[in-house]
Amino acid sequence: MEIEFSMALPRDAFGIPMVRRVLGDALRSIGVTEDCVSDILLAASEACANAVRHGGPARRYQVSATIGDGRCELRVIDGGRGLLSIPERFPPGDTEHGRGILIMQSVVDEISFDITPGRGTTVWLCKRLDWDEEVVAYRDRGRERERAEEEGRDRDGMLAAV
Repeated sequence: MEIEFSMALPRDAFGIPMVRRVLGDALRSIGVTEDCVSDILLAASEACANAVRHGGPARRYQVSATIGDGRCELRVIDGGRGLLSIPERFPPGDTEHGRGILIMQSVVDEISFDITPGRGTTVWLCKRLDWDEEVVAYRDRGRERERAEEEGRDRDGMLAAV
């Protein structure tokens, strides 16, 4: 199963909860563990917050997600001036900003940046999915029940035709 979606959002913080809701609901619906969902949502929030904060002068940014093959890939694309450098360590504790990229690196398996100075930044995040075995088993039992019911209807239809 593969799920894909894309959202174009105004460069305003109110869009971040929408991204979290859609992405979180998609991951939970297929049986991803809550710890894994939390990591992905934290990384997505940080990437979106950076697009909102640094994505000017563009008025919008885009988030696209692909969930499949046991992983979740996210792209957050802004039209800002582009990053000058990637921080290598956390800033001092009394600094208000500057932790987002390091937080993203700590919770995803892969991260990359496509930076075009003056034209924007694309942040690519990828995380392998961990599965909640109870949810997956419940979903599989539901599929088996649906198949059995469908086979029963097919048999009944064939008998009625005879």
